[in-house]
Amino acid sequence: MISEMTEQHPRRISKKYIQWIVLVFFLFANILIWTVTLRADRAGVLTVAFLDVGQGDAIYVEAPNGNQVLIDGGSSSGALLRALGQVMPFYDRSLDLVLATHPDQDHVGGLPAVFGRMKVDGVVTTENISGTGAYAAFEEAIKNERAYRVLARMGERIVLDEGVVLEVLFPDRNSRGWETNMSSIVARLSYGDNSFLLTGDSPQAIEKYLVSKKGGTLHSTVLKLGHHGSRTSSSPTFLSAVSPEYAIISAGKDNKYGHPHKEVTELLSSLKIPTINTADQGTIIFRTNGIELNIE
Repeated sequence: MISEMTEQHPRRISKKYIQWIVLVFFLFANILIWTVTLRADRAGVLTVAFLDVGQGDAIYVEAPNGNQVLIDGGSSSGALLRALGQVMPFYDRSLDLVLATHPDQDHVGGLPAVFGRMKVDGVVTTENISGTGAYAAFEEAIKNERAYRVLARMGERIVLDEGVVLEVLFPDRNSRGWETNMSSIVARLSYGDNSFLLTGDSPQAIEKYLVSKKGGTLHSTVLKLGHHGSRTSSSPTFLSAVSPEYAIISAGKDNKYGHPHKEVTELLSSLKIPTINTADQGTIIFRTNGIELNIE
């Protein structure tokens, strides 16, 4: 008597399922390769990108070790997120620090969208506040994110990486109740032989104060001009003290304020300081290994 045996056939895997697995593997492999390539490319390199966000300020900083800082966020969430998408990997959804120089809409308006899209560890502000809806939304975003908060003071140093330091030059006191531009955080980012002086919307009165306090130590390779190239900033004394190799203007194309003002551009020209405007060039990216400085 021959016993009956049941033959078990292997389960067939559809061609479509195999294609899906191959696609997922391919995408994962490419993301891994891209990540490794990005890390290799940025080894020892500091990136500072003056983002094209129209009439406003937004500066993205990435240290060689990958620490990331966003300084201001323009007025439009859409413009900011698009600009960040050009300098950050698509899979990156975190920032180590957000610094808001002052509470005006064209500096904090786009930041709530960043908190909604990304994990933000810490925030740097002053005590200065504004009654605008844009600022209220920014404060609500900080509260919801539960990010730690630091109030900026002259002399504070934020170490982003070995040799990469963001130093607060102003304010030196509680600025609550001040006119908002007067309260702007002024900070100097340094790495090796290169440095970036970031001034928010600081007017000439603050520039004069900084020259009296800091003098020649203000010298920086790159200067982000105060108040989008307005005549209210960028005094001859301040520009001479900083003596930058490049001046950056963050402004919108054909903006209603006429920024940059003719007086400022003519002064820069007379001092032979090359000027680059986001309104003309779009996002401006500097990369430095602490010695060489490249512009994209």
